[in-house]
Amino acid sequence: MKKYLPIILTVSLMLGACSSQTATKEKEKEETSSEQKSSVEKEKQKAPEKEQQPEEPEQPYKPLEPTEGAVSLKETLTKESQTQPVQEGQKEQPERKVPFGETLSTEMEDLSDGPLKDHRLVTYYGTPASKHMGILGQLEPEEYIKKLKEQAQVYSDLDPERPAVPTIELITTMAQSAPGKDGDYVQMTSEENIETYVKLAEKHDALVLLDIQLGTDTVMNQVKMVEKWLKHPNVHLAIDTEFHVAQGEKPGEDLGEVDGRDIQEAVEYISDLAEKNNLPDKLVLVHQFTGPVLFNKDAIEPTENVEVAINFDGWGAAADKQALYRRYIRDEPAQYGAFKIFYEKDVPVLTPEEVLKMDPSPAVINYQ
Repeated sequence: MKKYLPIILTVSLMLGACSSQTATKEKEKEETSSEQKSSVEKEKQKAPEKEQQPEEPEQPYKPLEPTEGAVSLKETLTKESQTQPVQEGQKEQPERKVPFGETLSTEMEDLSDGPLKDHRLVTYYGTPASKHMGILGQLEPEEYIKKLKEQAQVYSDLDPERPAVPTIELITTMAQSAPGKDGDYVQMTSEENIETYVKLAEKHDALVLLDIQLGTDTVMNQVKMVEKWLKHPNVHLAIDTEFHVAQGEKPGEDLGEVDGRDIQEAVEYISDLAEKNNLPDKLVLVHQFTGPVLFNKDAIEPTENVEVAINFDGWGAAADKQALYRRYIRDEPAQYGAFKIFYEKDVPVLTPEEVLKMDPSPAVINYQ
C-alpha cells in the first residue's frame, strides 16, 4: 500500500488543483457575468436620462406670410436687369459683398435657431412715457401693434423667402439729463408697462426687444435689471451705446461709448441664461450711429444660441445714412446688419425697397 501512497497523494493533489481551478473559473465566470449585468444595468440607467433630455423649445412667434400674388423684389430686380442692359457711359452697380436677399454677413455662421436665421424683424421703437421717442409712445397698444403688422407685411411681400416678424422695441431703461434717485442718469420703465408690451407680443405672436440706454450704469447691471423678462421666450435685448457716459458726464450732452468686450460679456450671459432655462435662442441688437460709440467691436461674437446684429442708428440725409451703413455694417461686418429709419427726421424716408437693396440686406429694420 505504501508504494501506492505517493500516487494517491499525487492524484489527490491533482484533483484538488483541478477542483481549485474549476472553482476559480466558475468564480471568474460569475464575476464576469456580474460585471456584464452591472454594465447592462448602467446602460439601462443611462437610457432614461437621454429620453428625459428637454426638447428644443418652440419659437414663440409667427412671421407674417406674404399676401397672395405678392411679387418679390428679387424677382422684379432680376427681370429689370435682364430687360435693361447697361447703357454706354452708364455706371455698373458695384458688386455686392452679400448676395441680394441674404442677410448673413460674408464668412459668418449662424449656429443658432434664432429668429434671424430664416426671418427678418421689423420693429417700432419707443416708450409709452414719451411721444417724442418713437411711434410706440404715440399710439395705444392695440393700434400700435396693428400699424406694426402693416409695416412688417410690406417686407414679407417684398421678400417672401424671409418673412417678417413684428417686433416691439421698448425702451426699458431710458437715459436722463438728471442723475435721478440712483444717480445713474437712467429711469426704468415701469414693470406694468413692460408686462403690458410683453403680453401684447404674446397675444399677437410677436417678439419684444428690451432696449437699455445705460447712462453711467454698466451693461451687465442693466442686463440683470431686465433678466426676469429675458426669461420670457419672446423677449430679446437691444443695447443703445451712445447713452453710456462716464461719471461727470450727461447723456444727450456728452457722446457716450461702450466697449465691445462688455457687450460680449452680456452676450455670453444671455447665452447661458437661454441654455439653463431651455429658452428659444436669443438676439442681441447693438445700436451704433458713429464709430466712437462702439470700440473693440471685433470682440462681439455670436454663440450657438445667441445671434448678434449691429444696428446703424443715425438720422438725416438718406444718402449719408446709406454710406454710413456701408461703412459700419458692410465694411465692419458682424453676424447680421440692421438699419433704423426715423419717420420725422430722415430726408427722404427710405422706402422698404431701398432698404432691402442695401448691402447686406438688413436683417432687422426698426422705425422711430
